[in-house]
This record gives sequence, C-alpha cells and structure tokens, in this order.
Amino acid sequence: MRTLRVIGAAGTAVLLATGAATAAAAPSPPPAPKPQISDEAVDKAIARLDQTVADMMRRTGVPGISVAVVHDDEVIHLRGFGVRRTGESAKIDPDTVFQIASLSKPISSTIVAGALTDPVQWDRHEPLPGFSLKDPWVTGHVTTADLLSHRSGLPDHAGDLLEDLGYDQAYILDHLRLQPLSPFRASYAYTNFGFTAGAEAIARAKGTSWQKLAADTLFKPAGMTSTSTEFSAFAQAPNHAATHVNNPDGTWSPRFVRDPDAQAPAGGVSSSARDMSRWLRLQLAEGTLDGKRIIPADTLATTHLPQILSQPPAPPANRTGFYGLGWNVSYDDAGRLRLSHSGAFDLGANTNVTMLPLEELGVVVLTNGRPVGVADAIALDFFDFAEHGKATTDWLALTSALYAQLDDASRSPTDYADPPAGAKPAQDSASYTGTYDNPYYGKATVTAAADGALTLSLGPKPLRFPLTHYDGNTFSFETTGENAVGRTGVTFADGTLRVEYLDATHLGTFTQE
Repeated sequence: MRTLRVIGAAGTAVLLATGAATAAAAPSPPPAPKPQISDEAVDKAIARLDQTVADMMRRTGVPGISVAVVHDDEVIHLRGFGVRRTGESAKIDPDTVFQIASLSKPISSTIVAGALTDPVQWDRHEPLPGFSLKDPWVTGHVTTADLLSHRSGLPDHAGDLLEDLGYDQAYILDHLRLQPLSPFRASYAYTNFGFTAGAEAIARAKGTSWQKLAADTLFKPAGMTSTSTEFSAFAQAPNHAATHVNNPDGTWSPRFVRDPDAQAPAGGVSSSARDMSRWLRLQLAEGTLDGKRIIPADTLATTHLPQILSQPPAPPANRTGFYGLGWNVSYDDAGRLRLSHSGAFDLGANTNVTMLPLEELGVVVLTNGRPVGVADAIALDFFDFAEHGKATTDWLALTSALYAQLDDASRSPTDYADPPAGAKPAQDSASYTGTYDNPYYGKATVTAAADGALTLSLGPKPLRFPLTHYDGNTFSFETTGENAVGRTGVTFADGTLRVEYLDATHLGTFTQE
C-alpha cells in the first residue's frame, strides 16, 4: 500500500511487474509421473500368478476363476481355473461366461461414452419417462454424470430391496421419487438404480433399448462375442459358470440364481475373460482396438476423471478415493492414476478389474463364488508383486475381512433367535392378519394357518415369509435375496406393521387397509 501511495501509477506498474516475476519464480508443478514397472517385473508377476490363484482357491474353496492380464496392448495371460459348477467336471476356460455384477458399471460407462460425441454431453440432463426424484428441481437438473457417479442424492443402494422383492425396473425407477435425498452433487451414495436410470436415459435418447445400444456401440465392434446385458443370454450360454455360495462346512453350492435384468447397466453384464481382455485393451488404448477407433477418446477419458469424493483419507495410507463414471479413481504416491472396480453378488459372484493406465497394465478376475475377497486379492497381489517384487501383505486376509465387516454391518443389532427371558406373549393371530399398504413397497398381507402360525407376504409375486414370535407384538423372519441380512424384525402397532430391514430410510411401515 505504501509503495502505491508514494510513487503512484509508476509504482502500480512496478507492483504488477513484481507480481509477474513472483509468479514466474513460483515453484513449478511437479513433473508428470512416469512409468515405473518394467517388462521384467510384469513377467515375474505373471510367473507367480497361477500359483497365487491356486493358493487362494485352496484357502477359500471358491470353485472357479478366470483371469486375464493385458500389458502394452497385448494379452499376456489368459487362463481359467477350477470348475463351472461343483459336483460336475466341466472346467473353467478363458471363454467361460461369468456374471460380472458391478463390474458392469465401467463396461456401461464405456458404452455411454461411445454413444456421446462430446465430453460436455456427460453434463447434460437426459430425461427418462417414469423416473423422477423427490425434489423436482433435482429431477430437472440431474445429469448423466450425476447418476453414473452416484452423486444424485439418492440413498445408498436405493431400490435394491424392491428388486429383491420381485419388482421390475419400471416399478423401481418410478418409486425412487419417494426416497429422501441427501445434498445434490455434494454427497456420494452408491446406487445401482440411479446408475441404471442414467444409462437407460441415454438409450432412450438414442431411440433404442439399453441392450441394443450396448451391443451396437461396444460388444459387436470390439468383438466381445460372449458378452451380453441380458440374463437369458448368460443362462443359455453352453459354457457358463454357475453362481455359488459357501456353506457352513466350507463347501460351496450353486444354490441360487441371480437375475439382474432390472439393473442391467449397473449389474447385468455377463462376459468371459477373453472378451474382458479385449475391453481392457480398448480402455488402455484410449478407445481403440486392433487399430480401429471404437469409442471416442475424449468421452472415454472423462470416465476416468474424479467426479465425487467417495472415500476420505483414512489411516494407514491416508489416501483419498474418488468415484468417476463407473470407476473407482485413485492416485498412488507416485501420482499415477489407478482405476478399479469390484463386482459382488452375494448370491454367488465376485469380480475385479484394476488398471494402471500409465503402465498400460490391467488385470481382470472373474469368479463364480460369493464375495469372500478372492477376486480383489488376486488383483491386488498381482500389482503389488509387479511394483515391489513381493507381496507386501496378505491381501486375501485383508479383503476377506473387509467383506465380512460389510456382512456384519448389515445385520440387525437384535438377535431374534434369542427372545428375552421375560418375553411377552403375542395376541391372538386374528389381531395381526389382513392386508397392509405401503406407497413404496406395495402391499403386504399377513395370513394365519389353522394353528395360528403367521405368514407375511411381500412383493408382486408374492414372496412368503413365515413369522416367528419374538416378544409381544414383534415377530421376525429370515430375509432372502441378494440383500438378505439374516433375521429381521416385524412389529405390529395401531393398525400398522413395520419391517425393520425395509425401514433404513423410514419407508418400511405398512398401514392396514
């Protein structure tokens, strides 16, 4: 201030020049990161990969795995392990088709990138008839990028329980308008059906179905001949891997069938390791494959950019995680971009893709067992060895513990299998029977057998759940489906019934008609 006052205009000129000089003298940005993994290091990691897979299969019992590794635009490893279905002899090979669960998301964002002509279109609102959100302003402004990056404000996994009850995509998307919203574009919550709405809106804008858009935009041009977004194609594929869950005795059984058609863009893709290796090559080559441009480079590159904070820094690494467009996005200590995504069907599939684009290195792991950490651990171990020449931790122990924590966190804090010592008796069964209604979950019916045993019916089919008395007017039942959480409570009060596990966002109370 004194300089300006003393020498006036000239001083101003001097001050501006000083500012320019200061800017020029400011520290320059750090140099761009450089590749650090040699071909020799990749070869050594490949050399131990098969043994790593075998060891993790032995430790967990997961029946079948298929792995593909791409480096410098070449598929340098492609192999299947184990069996398609326990109790049968058919082996997994590179062409075995797996359900890839949420690994569908980066596949689907690739498809959307191919349907766009300019990166700015990611930030355009595309209306979808039959889909709206609780806030009309958000409904009119939510963009494709908002929905594919889970920043629309919808609650975590909104709509998934409707899918478990048997509702179709149209019903689910229509009823998301009843879900409460967190701050728009300021909060991250992983939502399969928000993602699905964003992708379906693009297909609608193109005048086609999502299934046809996927085939015409990516699968056919990229030669992904075994890949589909329809459950029927997976089920009818002669060489497909059944989904398995683990039993208390450590064995695995193909006890469930998972039909994810309602959320096809978010979790409905099925593919083989061979097809996924072609997609990996396309990703690492910025949208080209075998010298042919399949996806525009600029719209594809946008999918790799952080869109929302998904994981604040936490010990021990204190590294921040972001979500892009169908990708988990992070940066390592060397500044290198790391892209990854896992897929997990509790009814029997676990998958992982991880890429270091700067290293032109990527791995995809497909398994036919419910998530116990194997797919993630194989990918993490491979990159760990490629970068450090050794595994710096027991990745399977780490990832299996994380999945176990997720399972435990979803369970009720009440142990319904152990009623309190002074449990009150239930009323006469007629006090509970009847039809109840709920604007989100639809109708619920409670019926009584001749012996007074109660059954709760939910969903359009409907699904029937025998009720077990717990205490007073509270009963419980064993949940089923992809999002099963063990036993959950059902409480009757003043002409209503509340289903505990349906009530996370206060939508789980039904009123008697």
